[in-house]
Amino acid sequence: MRIIGFNFKEIKAERKKDIKGSLKIKSGLNIEGIEKENLDIAGDVLKFNFEYKITFEPDFAEIKFKGFVLLSPDDAKQILKDWKKKKIADAIRLPVFNFIMNKCDIKALQLEEDFALPHHVPLPHLTNQPSDTPSKNQANYTG
Repeated sequence: MRIIGFNFKEIKAERKKDIKGSLKIKSGLNIEGIEKENLDIAGDVLKFNFEYKITFEPDFAEIKFKGFVLLSPDDAKQILKDWKKKKIADAIRLPVFNFIMNKCDIKALQLEEDFALPHHVPLPHLTNQPSDTPSKNQANYTG
């Protein structure tokens, strides 16, 4: 299986009101459809249409992405057969979901900055360590 394409069809960000009180941030990814498509350069591929939504509750803000991923799988017939039952095998679903979330999360972080929203995922940060104590990530090396 190879991911050979990715495109956004819609990006929507809306801040409905100022954030006050408690805040819950939820995200959800939904595959809206899988269809066979023929590309001149790649032959038959599968097009996974998706919607990825991040909500800042209760009703503070929402970021929504719609798009598609193009996949060149070895077993397209089985994937389409499973999709008729709204099932996707983990061997396909996990890499596709991770790919979509990576693309959308990067864009969402930028939109969250632009709309003055809290980040939906924690970003790494540095902390001050006493200089005589090696940090957990620091190698203890004597040369």
